[in-house]
Amino acid sequence: MKRTLSLFLTAALSLSLLAGCGPKNPPAGTSSSAPSSSQPDGSGDASSAGDTSAASGPSIRFMALSGPTGVGAAKLMADHDADAQNSAIASYEIVTDNTQVQTALTNKSVDVAAIATNAAAALYAKSDGGIQVLAVNTLGVLYILEKGDTVHSMADLAGKTLYAPSNTKGANPEHILNHLLKGSGVDTSKVSIEWLTPQEITAKMTSSDAGLCMLPVPAATALLVKDGSVREAISLSDAWQDLEGSPLPMGCVVARTEYVEENPQGVEAFLAAYEKSISYISDPANSADASSLVSQYEFAPNDKVAAKAIPQCSLTFVTGQEMKTMLEDYYEVLFQLEPKSIGGGLPYDSFYYGVS
Repeated sequence: MKRTLSLFLTAALSLSLLAGCGPKNPPAGTSSSAPSSSQPDGSGDASSAGDTSAASGPSIRFMALSGPTGVGAAKLMADHDADAQNSAIASYEIVTDNTQVQTALTNKSVDVAAIATNAAAALYAKSDGGIQVLAVNTLGVLYILEKGDTVHSMADLAGKTLYAPSNTKGANPEHILNHLLKGSGVDTSKVSIEWLTPQEITAKMTSSDAGLCMLPVPAATALLVKDGSVREAISLSDAWQDLEGSPLPMGCVVARTEYVEENPQGVEAFLAAYEKSISYISDPANSADASSLVSQYEFAPNDKVAAKAIPQCSLTFVTGQEMKTMLEDYYEVLFQLEPKSIGGGLPYDSFYYGVS
């Protein structure tokens, strides 16, 4: 099975990196800590779920990260809220951290989830194959932003001070940054990194005449909107593509293996609906409504930021062998950089849904 969607401008890690982008007052039908109230009785356990059908209603309990990894699901959630019985999902949650998703999948309180690609591999290893990856949904969303005009390539970062989110220290964004620096011939010790909160980064960038930072969308977009003198200096997606010759897949959708085996029709129905949701959010013709939805479900702080962030979110929908090839290339690099970041080893073929 192969389904791909044309990408927008390549722009997390882990990719709901910033709690500031997380849900504060979730819209009707959502919760930052519990499934929506529209979840039908009897869907709390995979063994009682059954296939999705018009008679029984949907059974999939879905969880998404705030930030870019969840952006593509905004229309899926809106469709659920508008008509839960005919939705591809029974309920949804929006959370702010990959560990929340991993825990929910482990304890079977959700069936399908949008999560960072490295976290998916780590959970696969930890759960002895308890999950499968269904699709890549987000490519690279990390940017180097500058207030000034001195940095135009990774090599230009040598001797500079870079502000970076403290919750990315030791995580994939740091590994990706160091890999790209080394690939550009830069000694990582020659780049001074100050680990700060996103709010501290914004304050430093807006109050100074010069500065450099690494941020993911939509935090990067929000800073660009707030201060017109800040510019996009480097897309780490572009830098990765130039160095590795392959995309930077940072977000994906996974499902519990047990659920996949017991509910194949429901999984296929979900994938079809999810692909349509990503396509809708990505289509410039739907820009106004898509921006409103992304803001409504608090994947971005407001409509204005959402409108600018969506094209930078690198939304995609890649499945099957193409997904497997893309992720294997990425995991191979991460394994060389830090094996623990993907659970200590490369996933087996059984990790990849739809690949025989």
